[in-house]
Amino acid sequence: MVRVYAHRPSMRFDLTTLNLVLAIADTRSITRGAERESLALAAASKRLSDLESRLGVSLFDRHARGVTPTEAGRALLRHIRSLNASLHALESEVVEFSRGIKGHLRVVANASAIAEHLPADLAAFAQAHPGIRVSLEELTSTEVQIALAEGRADVGIFIAPATEPELDSRPYREGELAILVPRGHALALKPSHRFDALLDNDIVGLHAGAAAHSQMLERAQALGRPLKARMQVHGFDAIAQLVEAGLGVAVLPAVVARRFAKVFRVQPLVLQEDWAHRSYLLAVRRQPVLPPPLQRFVETLVPARKLP
Repeated sequence: MVRVYAHRPSMRFDLTTLNLVLAIADTRSITRGAERESLALAAASKRLSDLESRLGVSLFDRHARGVTPTEAGRALLRHIRSLNASLHALESEVVEFSRGIKGHLRVVANASAIAEHLPADLAAFAQAHPGIRVSLEELTSTEVQIALAEGRADVGIFIAPATEPELDSRPYREGELAILVPRGHALALKPSHRFDALLDNDIVGLHAGAAAHSQMLERAQALGRPLKARMQVHGFDAIAQLVEAGLGVAVLPAVVARRFAKVFRVQPLVLQEDWAHRSYLLAVRRQPVLPPPLQRFVETLVPARKLP
């Protein structure tokens, strides 16, 4: 028996039609959408109907007072917006080469690495290599590794361990966690505490998924105690202000805790736990040869242990 499989040709989309779909969705009107894209109404209507015919679905429900996207239309709109964002980023990056920029590195790092170590290293790299632009995004340690593995970032810094096999990781820096309490708090009567001493208090911390939050949750569960994570925020500044206001105690990088003690009415204390010591890793996606801008960045941050 011979089976014949029909081959469906791949669809080609033109940007004018995709932008028209976006304009119609934004204005809730085919007429106004056509005007926004400088198209005649007849031409816009034909573009839309041709696209719907090719896709085999209706993209908009027509009403007396305008149009609204169908479920299929909303799915297409998500992709159009993502495509437009990528095209804008592409244009911006390519145009930079005409201005003397010799490369662009996408760096992702967890909040602690950014607060403790990265600013000075990024400044040193920028001074040594002014032609290479660096963009920095804050993610959790898990998200950093995923972004690298998926190719959405060039280099990442995160709390060990490394879990993605596609990555080549090396030691970057070491760090310590500390306790932060309001001045005058009962815990401030002693300079150091074990973690269980905090568990009678409300905990102020970073959002779920942050390395410190995961460590505290794991340790509390091991002790058979609940973690009273009443307030979770984005940013160490917010944590310090909430602690100062007496809304809880926190565990955060010791360097950051000492810095906040000079600004807010808070007191850093030593956290007497083995897990308070943390190792940062720098990683790139495994590849035979690193692009020159990435190689220079890695050599600046981990000069003693270069990546291949």
